[in-house]
Amino acid sequence: MNQGPGVSGISRRDFLRAGMVFGAGAAGLAAGYAAVPDVFARAVYTAKQDGVVNDRVLVMIQLAGGNDGLQTVIPLANSRYRDLRPQLSKAADTALPLNEQWGLSASLGGLHKLYGEGKVAIVQGVGYPQPSQSHFDSIRVWETADPTRREQDGWLGQTIAKNYDTAGHPLIGCACGTTSVPGALRDLEATLTVVQDQKTFKFQGGEDVDRSVGALYTGTPGIYGALFDTAVATARDTVAQLKTSAERYVPKAKYSDDSRLVYSSKNQLAAALQLAAELIVTGTGVKVLHVTLGGFDTHYAQQNRHEQLLAYFDQAISAFYEDIAAYGMSDRVVVATWSEFGRRATENASAGTDHGTAAPVILFGDPVTGGLYGQAPDLAKLDPRGNVGYEVDFRSVYQEILGSHLGVDEREIFSESFERVPFIKRA
Repeated sequence: MNQGPGVSGISRRDFLRAGMVFGAGAAGLAAGYAAVPDVFARAVYTAKQDGVVNDRVLVMIQLAGGNDGLQTVIPLANSRYRDLRPQLSKAADTALPLNEQWGLSASLGGLHKLYGEGKVAIVQGVGYPQPSQSHFDSIRVWETADPTRREQDGWLGQTIAKNYDTAGHPLIGCACGTTSVPGALRDLEATLTVVQDQKTFKFQGGEDVDRSVGALYTGTPGIYGALFDTAVATARDTVAQLKTSAERYVPKAKYSDDSRLVYSSKNQLAAALQLAAELIVTGTGVKVLHVTLGGFDTHYAQQNRHEQLLAYFDQAISAFYEDIAAYGMSDRVVVATWSEFGRRATENASAGTDHGTAAPVILFGDPVTGGLYGQAPDLAKLDPRGNVGYEVDFRSVYQEILGSHLGVDEREIFSESFERVPFIKRA
């Protein structure tokens, strides 16, 4: 196409060649595409010309509910910890030491092994200004990277929209093991795919859907017919890509979702990470993946529940790393955790913990420079509600992921710069 993205003169073939589906930004809507029905997700009018071309991949794991940082990265010889948590602090007796002061939960044996190999970075004291202890509000802050609550788009969605050519590449940004787009990936200008299970990723309704789509297209003139055609064609292409990927992929590690949790995680993390590994090793072009493990809102009977959740998490990430390493691709993948907040420093009367603030972020992979970063929580200096203060702005972690790993200009995402936390190896 030699002309700009006008309404006239655009054929179905032009849109299939240059268009993207599943998200139109403000510029596209201003150009006249606002009338395209949401059921087809508003095809975008043009493709991005320049973008990131490296082969690096990011996998974000949401530990939903508010993971307890003090039971994940445990103070080994802190009397204040034992005073604040007379029952939960027993975890220190079996913790896997990182150094004399800190250890990982005994449930994290695989992660501990990777730490010993220099492939795990733990950033302590991560949070944001004026923290909210509401799940909904705090999740939004972490997803949009905006403590002011003004931003609507997700930080990963913005990254995809501004840095990757997603035309014809709908798997660049992918949420695995879910049925909805995570807020971190949401951006109207980004092409995204959500796959709960690649075996069932298809049009619901079979031939009836095909007939309905055909009728809609026949009765829809000009550009809108092209947009319908584009949306359906891209969905079909994605189904075909996933089918081909599944046929080519043989897992080289044992993934198991046969976990008997005291409290259901409501997720199949191992299956989601196996799908993520499949997309990475079969060359689908995936760049950003998001998976979720829930169940971390541990207000009562926390000890067994939390330990089993961490064990499940550990088994899944260990299999994922073993798998991509066996395929020779672990040198390009970084995995990072996030959770909306940590837990209160003091255990409650129900042997659990309430909503807190700052907590550690864990990253692992061959591109990671292992070790402890940030500032350890000071249990002698709690705020009036009994929470530890944050020492590292969570956007510092995001900034390092974007700039040093994915190789994008983080200034496109953040309006300010943050102190660098150098947990990514620089080439």
